[in-house]
Amino acid sequence: MAEEQRYDDFNAAPAGHSLTSDNSKWAWGQPPEMVDPDEVLDSLVDKLMDPRKKKELFKLLIVGVSVEVLVEGMLFQGFRDGKFTPDVGLLLKGPLGIIISDMAEEENVPYRLFENDDTLDADEMDDETFVGMMKENNPKMFEYIRENLNAAIREGNAPKEPSFMTMDREGEE
Repeated sequence: MAEEQRYDDFNAAPAGHSLTSDNSKWAWGQPPEMVDPDEVLDSLVDKLMDPRKKKELFKLLIVGVSVEVLVEGMLFQGFRDGKFTPDVGLLLKGPLGIIISDMAEEENVPYRLFENDDTLDADEMDDETFVGMMKENNPKMFEYIRENLNAAIREGNAPKEPSFMTMDREGEE
């Protein structure tokens, strides 16, 4: 007569519970070793310049680990080890990624910048959305662009390629 035990959603620690326990036993529960982002970046770059670490970094890049994942791993480890706070780590995400990419470029090591190939293309705003948002949020700019575009069309200077400025506009007729 073994009944299936179910997880009780209400049998969990309340929000903020971790703030009431002593985190001093963890490195991240202590004051960080460094608080200046420049100092932390210099420290991380010095580690990357170590020949053994540099060799391992390039191996990881060659097998397809993205720069993004490497940077996030380095920053998480630094926080976990109590070297710096998460906000300092977030400030260093971009510069550290550029430094690693530059190191790979200098040595002709192939690399992927982001984990997802479409990261730079994701969430692009199409022209119709752009025009609609401008019309709603910045009507003066919308009217200014519309008037200048119409004046250019009247003068025979119509744009050749479709763009947000040449889209079919509502209420014109």
